[in-house]
Amino acid sequence: MSGPIGDIGPVPSEIHVPPSAGRSHEARQARRETLGQLVRSKTFVVGMAIVGFWVFWAIAGSRLTPHDPLAQGEEILVRPGSSGHWLGTDQLGRDVLSRVLAGATDVMKVAPLATLLGIVGGTIVGLVTGYFRGVVDDVVSRIIDAVLALPLIVIAVTALVALGSSNWTLIVVIGVVFTPIVGRTVRASVLGERELDYVAAARLRGERAPYVMFTEILPNVMGPIIVEATVRLGYAIFAVAGLTFLGFGVQPPSPDWSLQISDNYTLLASGQYWWTVLFPSLAIATLIVGVNLIADGLQQVVDR
Repeated sequence: MSGPIGDIGPVPSEIHVPPSAGRSHEARQARRETLGQLVRSKTFVVGMAIVGFWVFWAIAGSRLTPHDPLAQGEEILVRPGSSGHWLGTDQLGRDVLSRVLAGATDVMKVAPLATLLGIVGGTIVGLVTGYFRGVVDDVVSRIIDAVLALPLIVIAVTALVALGSSNWTLIVVIGVVFTPIVGRTVRASVLGERELDYVAAARLRGERAPYVMFTEILPNVMGPIIVEATVRLGYAIFAVAGLTFLGFGVQPPSPDWSLQISDNYTLLASGQYWWTVLFPSLAIATLIVGVNLIADGLQQVVDR
């Protein structure tokens, strides 16, 4: 054919799309579907609302509370709720509402960091033991079994007594305690992935073990790891609260919820000053419930 149209040359019968572009599109589509499922999950949405409320107050701290949570009243007297103090005051005349709102700060710093440390350590342990198996798996698994045979609260208290009480010590102790638990969960997921074709193909290409573990296997076990992280976060909040109540965690003058309970639980004997303990306890309970609702919502999506 002559003329301008005839000069364009042959038209290819197929348009080649790079494989990476197809995989990227599929990944984006999968993320959108997962996000849509989470948004439609009432369990997840309610949990996020509860946790989001406490995250807001953990960031705001005492800047937005009605009163200074550390300021003592002119009269050292426990008072019930009133127009000036909606949830009453404690035995030092401090506003309970302000202390409950500001009390989210320490636990929302310590528990997530401890959970992150436990998840990172447990993921590494699980990947190594699940991928290599053999002697490595046997030795590490026996160590994990030995650690888990002991009451975890005893391990934590012993470590805190030896190392001293501080937020950073608490983060490290809880994170180390969580590592073998998370490692066992990750190992179970890795064992199911290591025998699949894509892992065999990576080995045939001559890829090194760290590449196979962290680039090939890890993205495919992220679902169980994320669910485990939310579950561990709930346990971390409870652990921080329990250790602080025993005197091994967050230290005064913080308005931490567990410190409020520890400082005022003796008032319950009178049967009259229940609000000084009830509202900090409800704060801990609602936060743990919110985290567990998020975990349930994520589990529902992962299981589909």
